[in-house]
Amino acid sequence: MLKNYFKIAWRSIQKSKMMFAINVTGLALGIATCLVISLFVLDEISYDRFNEKANQIVRVNLSAKMGDELIDESSVMAPVAQTFKNEFPEVLTTTRLLKTADIAKVVYNNQTFRSGKSAMIDSTFFDVFTIKFVKGNAKNALNRPNTVVLTQKQAKAYFGNEDPINKILEIKDQGVYAQSGYVDLSGLYTVTGIIEEIPANAHFHFDILTSMAGNPDGLSPSWLNGNYHTYLLLSKQANLAQLETKMKLIPEKYMSSQIKSGMGMTFKEFLDKGNKVGFKLLSLTDIHLYSDYKFELEQSGDIKTVYIFSAIALFMLFIACINFMNLSTASASKRVKEIGMRKVLGSEKSQLIFQFLTEAFLATLVAMLLASLIFFFAIPFFNQISGKAYAIQDLLNAQILAVLVLLTLIISIFAGAYPAFFMSGFKPLQALKNRFSTGNTKGIRSGLVVFQFAISATLIIGTLVVGKQMQFIKNKDIGYDRKHLIVIRQAGLLGKNFEAFRAELKKDSRVKSISTSAFLPAGPSDNFATVVSPLNDPMQRIRAKNFNIDEEYIPTLSMKMLAGRNFSKEAGTEKNNIIINESAIKAFGLKPNPIGQTVMESVGTDKPIEILTIVGLVKDFHARSLHEKIDPLIMRYNPYYGLIIKVNSESSADLINSMKSKWTSYGTGEPFSYAFLDELYNETYQKEANMNSILRIFAILTIFVACLGLFGLVTFTTEQRFKEIGIRKVLGSSVPQIVGLLSKDFLKLIVVSFLIAFPLGYYIMQNWLQDFEYRTELNWWIFLVAGIATVVLAFITISYRSIQAALMNPVKSLKSE
Repeated sequence: MLKNYFKIAWRSIQKSKMMFAINVTGLALGIATCLVISLFVLDEISYDRFNEKANQIVRVNLSAKMGDELIDESSVMAPVAQTFKNEFPEVLTTTRLLKTADIAKVVYNNQTFRSGKSAMIDSTFFDVFTIKFVKGNAKNALNRPNTVVLTQKQAKAYFGNEDPINKILEIKDQGVYAQSGYVDLSGLYTVTGIIEEIPANAHFHFDILTSMAGNPDGLSPSWLNGNYHTYLLLSKQANLAQLETKMKLIPEKYMSSQIKSGMGMTFKEFLDKGNKVGFKLLSLTDIHLYSDYKFELEQSGDIKTVYIFSAIALFMLFIACINFMNLSTASASKRVKEIGMRKVLGSEKSQLIFQFLTEAFLATLVAMLLASLIFFFAIPFFNQISGKAYAIQDLLNAQILAVLVLLTLIISIFAGAYPAFFMSGFKPLQALKNRFSTGNTKGIRSGLVVFQFAISATLIIGTLVVGKQMQFIKNKDIGYDRKHLIVIRQAGLLGKNFEAFRAELKKDSRVKSISTSAFLPAGPSDNFATVVSPLNDPMQRIRAKNFNIDEEYIPTLSMKMLAGRNFSKEAGTEKNNIIINESAIKAFGLKPNPIGQTVMESVGTDKPIEILTIVGLVKDFHARSLHEKIDPLIMRYNPYYGLIIKVNSESSADLINSMKSKWTSYGTGEPFSYAFLDELYNETYQKEANMNSILRIFAILTIFVACLGLFGLVTFTTEQRFKEIGIRKVLGSSVPQIVGLLSKDFLKLIVVSFLIAFPLGYYIMQNWLQDFEYRTELNWWIFLVAGIATVVLAFITISYRSIQAALMNPVKSLKSE
């Protein structure tokens, strides 16, 4: 019996190959899209869940307000960890992580290595996080100063096939900025452990982990400064809300005396000034998608993106299944006599249902195989635009196979149920006379058309808005010229050869100007802050960004001086002179022309207050991304470490080769690396650029699949109105009139879909734009373009099938049966 079902299904497919191909193609695209997005979504929500105690781990974040600045940071002060352990019984243990270098410099056997990210951690780190040791003991690997744990890959790079345990590495250029100044942590480190690579779905990745016991700043009692990522392991019974309530007492208890000595005010006076300080807890599994704190260890994801893509995946699959129903129903008009004959010969309704479900299964199986091929071929491309690194071999496992089989069965039942019950319900006499009513299903089909095109139009709106925001980012006046600027941020690695290298570049005719600074307005940058008070209100404290620059910085980046002067070597010592930006005027409570005015700087209890004189005012420029507002900024004369080189546009390639040659000639063994500032700027918005590309692709796929469904419905309608079309042609109707007749009802449905798409698209994209402090507007023309594009595409789809029907010889439709 089962063999007979498949035989009939195969014959049916061969009778309508084109319809089957369209059906399978639409379903395959829907399934493939759903699989790709599901892979992305599952990966995003899996972050940090590999930890055995993931549900008990939280991170402590700083949440404060100083003046008009809201301070939300992912790192806190050094004593927070131990204090929380002592104060709260639900805290079982704590651990801290302190990032020390993006690229560590390691020397072993007279060989210098520049690879791997390094961080300092407490000895309790491996009690909190689940990271497997390959060699060594997690309990005591880092309980002594100057010990280090390496990942397998990093150990292989240093030692090859040697046993790394107890080997000595010299780690250079490693340190942290503490309240007392720069703390150099370079020295000899003993390898005490080898760990597996930190999983890709972790919110941090380090290759070199050194002991916090060797960091004197880790014992600092300061509650006014710190950049330690601090994690708590809580008991299973701990209540986060209750713990956060108890945490509110911590600032006053431990910070009062330091605020008094460092800021000259009581804690109450500090609060009365409108300032706030406190701590917030964030679950480990929420860090990647929900954190909006500054200074994350790595770029995080966005739960809004996950929601948007999840909705696209579900809607795409749903639309594909809808199309399957519609196209199968459209094919029913060609099989009504077959159904009637089978019923007359004794076939039961259940047998017909099973027959059509078998056909649905066969079509779904073919679609699933095609979708799997599309899926695997699409993975490399999706990796490129999403920033992921999915390997095809990782997806070829029993779990994925089981999911595909289950999905095939579910889609077969879901997509095949409606046409199966619809077609099996034909009455024999009506079927044999080729007469059956579709009135009961017309409302359902109309609703499905509205739903399909509402989603399609919403995606078009989303694509237009994201694209418009990217254009806004690209064209916005950011306060400096990022073109033709080469950045060598690690130029300081040349050591004593730095000035000679700079002087050689200065002589090159291809170089317009050079600035010495490692403070960049885009991409990786040194990031200092200081606390400033107006002289007329010394108790008011405002935190400001601090850039160390030279006299060439402002002209090299083509920044605009609004008042006063730039730094100059000829002006004598510039030690206590500063240049500020426009945002600092309001924040510091200064007069509109701030030149000559002074402010006080206080960065800690152990440093004297300094009086800073404003000598220049620079136009506001975006020192971070457009997600953040422009903060108050002070610039000091302190040429520092890196180089920013303005070049002639036509000679940059040759100049880079020349720079590399000069760099290598000094024989330092340090790798030469550079970047273009405009590329660093674009990388800041890589996540948005990826989303723009992905949305564009999915919008095209969604409307394509929706048009396939519309094609099916038009085919169904023309089959039902076959004789009517013939009669109208005999009576003189033209082709345009018949096309208009067949198109009118469908176009009405598409216009109705805009009543859903426009408010939905506005709400979603307005919410997405809120993440940008500086953003484009949702103009009316976006919705007009989306509407016109949807109608045009739909009309082309309808017209193609309608014109075919209108051009058909009326004799064929009117001849006797």
